[in-house]
Amino acid sequence: MNKEIKEVKELLFLLFLCCSLSYAPLFAQPQKHAAPAQPQKHVTPAQPQNHAAPEQPQTHATVPSAHTIDSLFIEQALAQAPADAGVLYFARLFLGRPYVAHTLEVNDTEQLVVNTRQLDCTTLIENVLALTLCHRRPSQSTVLGGFPAEVNASPSRYADFCRQLRTLRYRGGIIDGYPSRLHYFTDWILDNTRKGIIYEVQDTIAPFSAVQHIHIDYMSQHPKSYKALAANPALVPEISRQEQSLTGLQFRYIPKSEVRNTRLLRTIIHDGDIIAITCSKPGLDIAHLGFAVWLNDGLHLLNASQLHHKVVEEPMTLRQYLSKHPSHTGIRIVRLL
Repeated sequence: MNKEIKEVKELLFLLFLCCSLSYAPLFAQPQKHAAPAQPQKHVTPAQPQNHAAPEQPQTHATVPSAHTIDSLFIEQALAQAPADAGVLYFARLFLGRPYVAHTLEVNDTEQLVVNTRQLDCTTLIENVLALTLCHRRPSQSTVLGGFPAEVNASPSRYADFCRQLRTLRYRGGIIDGYPSRLHYFTDWILDNTRKGIIYEVQDTIAPFSAVQHIHIDYMSQHPKSYKALAANPALVPEISRQEQSLTGLQFRYIPKSEVRNTRLLRTIIHDGDIIAITCSKPGLDIAHLGFAVWLNDGLHLLNASQLHHKVVEEPMTLRQYLSKHPSHTGIRIVRLL
């Protein structure tokens, strides 16, 4: 019995040894193919490393990626919009998107920045109006110069959006350096009124019972707060000239004491109107922006909120919102034509 067991054990050992010798080349062969010299050259050659590591390729890699995300959102938003979609329809597409300041200050030279993923109060206004204009005026889809190369590739809703955004954001719709951007909202209103895009709602009677006397110089007095001015002090005199051209202008506005849930105000302010909050802070004209939203309890603000860190419809009424900010003096109303 012991002899038979011994013979079985020897037989099993021989079988194991044979199997090991038989399969060893199979295991060895993949190892040779997994790490030979030639594949290593194709995986990590000098040229791919140069494109992956330095700053310039990273910059070029980031921009197309961002434009792809933005262009898909814009194309989809316009394709799916109902025929009667207005300002509030497009504004609500941005609800929940993060508030991020200085999203336009990403380039060393001034160029059109498209960022629908991160917004501040001004870029929210511009993105929403650009979408609304594209939806209202589809026949005006014309590709103009000055866009990134991928925009010029072919006429599309995205190209039209870029054209509308550039028109809204820059003086005369032309990008000509940092000073050509409409930095102060009073300047933005005046320039876009001249273009026939918007108009400011004003009257000499209630509730427009207050007058704002424009005196702006905040940018020229605080150049280090602005990336482009800090890097290029030679731009400050041009900004100062723009400020001087606006200083002394007067505009009627609704004082915050008159922002109530009344029939008169509901007649004057429409859903989707731009609300520009006036302020008493030295050197500034407008403190914050948003869109008018009427609910049962009164007027609310849809805005890119620094407090909430995202785009929201404020749960409190605009009257309550204004009362919490002592430097806020009232509102100016701007409407898309």
